Amino acid sequence: MDTTRGVACLLVAVICLSCAAAAAARSPAARLHRHLKRFNKPAVKSIESPDGDIIDCVHISHQPAFDHPYLKNHTIQMRPNYHPEGLYDESKTNVASTSSGERPKVQLWHQNGRCPEGTVPIRRTKKDDLLRASSMRRYGRKRHTTANPMSVNPTMLNEGGHQHAIAYVQGDKYYGAKATINVWEPKIEQPNEFSLSQLWILGGSFGEDLNSIEAGWQVSPDLYGDNNTRLFTYWTSDAYQATGCYNMLCSGFVQINSEIAMGASIFPTSSYSGSQYDISILIWKDPKEGNWWMQFGKDYVLGYWPSFLFSYLADSASMIEWGGEVVNSQPDGVHTSTQMGSGHFPEEGFSKASYFKNIQVVDSTNNLKAPKGLGTFTEQSNCYDVQNGNNGDWGTYFYYGGPGRSSNCQ
Repeated sequence: MDTTRGVACLLVAVICLSCAAAAAARSPAARLHRHLKRFNKPAVKSIESPDGDIIDCVHISHQPAFDHPYLKNHTIQMRPNYHPEGLYDESKTNVASTSSGERPKVQLWHQNGRCPEGTVPIRRTKKDDLLRASSMRRYGRKRHTTANPMSVNPTMLNEGGHQHAIAYVQGDKYYGAKATINVWEPKIEQPNEFSLSQLWILGGSFGEDLNSIEAGWQVSPDLYGDNNTRLFTYWTSDAYQATGCYNMLCSGFVQINSEIAMGASIFPTSSYSGSQYDISILIWKDPKEGNWWMQFGKDYVLGYWPSFLFSYLADSASMIEWGGEVVNSQPDGVHTSTQMGSGHFPEEGFSKASYFKNIQVVDSTNNLKAPKGLGTFTEQSNCYDVQNGNNGDWGTYFYYGGPGRSSNCQ
């Protein structure tokens, strides 16, 4: 009897321990630990940036892209087979190039070191990053639709809380796009709002099948925990529902470059009536492999989005957009004062308003050309506006942006 009772007690103890272990595994702290482990790969070297970021130098074959089942046995393409022809000459103004032979410091973390060859720099995700998110599952993902200039409903100007001031082309097959983008540090009113300037490579409809590749700069306190201006990328193949993410926060983008970190602060930024700084971004489809490549400045080919990630973009893009976007959460029932671009309207011009210049598209012959039939679009031009032009120095360009809430924008 005593033996039976002892065995029963032992079984109860084992079951209780198992239950406790299972409960602990389901606890918020355990979930947090699992997510951090998934985001942060083992580092060969770590560099602390002056802004508090930690940049982990991760072996190129251990980056998040290879969590994707289709990429488990993927051979990394270390360089594109082809570059587009016809790059607009920007040697006078490209902030990412230097004549001294010294590597330019285009991101803040460069002040404290560089990653070794054979690694890729990845901004470390911290506990506070995840705790700020609406849910750990949605961390690093957008929750909106892209600007659709063809279907503006005046009664739904702030649908989803996103507003835009963009230039766009459509009606052809596009195999890439380029722009030089003026870099600013716009003021953000609410922590859940952001301001960005980017280019969009779009395929499909604006329904649930939208394919999008995006790159530019953004200020997003919710995502990064500060108001720094940061380089970012995004991709989705289902209109931001279940696929895609910012930067390297999911499997997808394959980085090959050891110098530039997605999500890291850009340095320096422009000042009103003062020094102006810009970045150049080129995204194009490799005609041979079909992957979508990204180049930053003249010197940095960063990596690629494998073509299998997409449906429509596996072939080509049907629309290209360039411009600014903000979140308007309508605090206290009025329009946000979150700024777009420099926070000033286009008519103020150079050194005061923000600009995109030398905008081009890649055609079916892998040549960069000026966009034909460029249109512009903004939901509320009294809050954020856009004005385009063309000249010999800047090619096709536009100024854009605005202050948000004002006497004319309520």
